[in-house]
Amino acid sequence: MNTAGNTIFVPGATSGIGLALAQRLQAAGNTVVIGGRRTELLDELAAEHGFGTVRIDVADPGSITTATADVVTRYPDLNVLIAMAGIMRVEDWTTPGFLPDAEAVITTNVLGPVRLIAALTEHLRTRPGATVLTVSSGLAHVPLRPTPSYNASKAAIHLLSESIRLQLEPEGVRVVELVPPAVRTTLLPGPEFFEFAMPLDEFADEVMELLARRPEAHEILVERVGFLRHAETRGDYDQVVATLNGADPHAAGD
Repeated sequence: MNTAGNTIFVPGATSGIGLALAQRLQAAGNTVVIGGRRTELLDELAAEHGFGTVRIDVADPGSITTATADVVTRYPDLNVLIAMAGIMRVEDWTTPGFLPDAEAVITTNVLGPVRLIAALTEHLRTRPGATVLTVSSGLAHVPLRPTPSYNASKAAIHLLSESIRLQLEPEGVRVVELVPPAVRTTLLPGPEFFEFAMPLDEFADEVMELLARRPEAHEILVERVGFLRHAETRGDYDQVVATLNGADPHAAGD
């Protein structure tokens, strides 16, 4: 993925990783359109940073259809989608009350990106430098005990990225997977994880450096996520699972 000269749509960019990357991508010489549910916050960010904005709820298929059509109409040079939005919920599957949270996570984290990509694929196929950047997690590769549906949703995004790359890249649309470790955002389930998470600015800066240094890469891995991402390959998967779910939560995924 080239880091300059693009028109980029980042739904779910009103805070956290999405906003941090949107700011850096704009500074690198891209036109950036951000999406979110709160119009007042979008207006504030537009005034402060000069972003294009669109209201979108990625859990609502009708909202995705309307918002993506609006973005394409106003920004016909759109050539990059960063499927950013996601939620994390703590669930206890030993109790009967976990299902609503599990369904919400799967709807937002899996169906949201699927619907976004479906809505924009035909347009992207007409644009030079077209790229879909998905966002999975280190937890796609090693599970965190309190967040089973989140782990599963990010594993789905990982394999979806690997699969649609085989179909879309021959059609001129690159598929790049961003794999965060734990990052200091409000996504994390509690303050005990925040202390060990990677600082947001440090993460976003390393992502931009990797994108610039390896524009051909299919997977963007900051150094810190390797503990989880390569556990099975290294042969220490069971040890990493135990470490992650014991006294050392520093490698949890965002």
